[in-house]
Amino acid sequence: MLPAVLAVLALVLSSLMLSTQRLSLGAAAAEIARHEARGDSASAAAHLARMSGTVRVERTAQGALHCVTLRTAPARGMLAALEVSATRCAAVSETASP
Repeated sequence: MLPAVLAVLALVLSSLMLSTQRLSLGAAAAEIARHEARGDSASAAAHLARMSGTVRVERTAQGALHCVTLRTAPARGMLAALEVSATRCAAVSETASP
């Protein structure tokens, strides 16, 4: 019985960790997209530099929106095989170009 309880506990904790990582990536992607959309690439780079771990960044333009996608592996061990990503967009300022 104990191995089953430990397996369920590990599954629950892993899913919580993945959810937390995805929320953090979403907030960071939104912040970076806002900075870049208004032309403040220095602040966007500083925000990206403060992030821990290896984060891959993809930028796309969708009409008047500047979108940023962040991708990372959530942890070491078995979870490292997974990838967590988040995409957020911001309206491009008329005076700025990302």
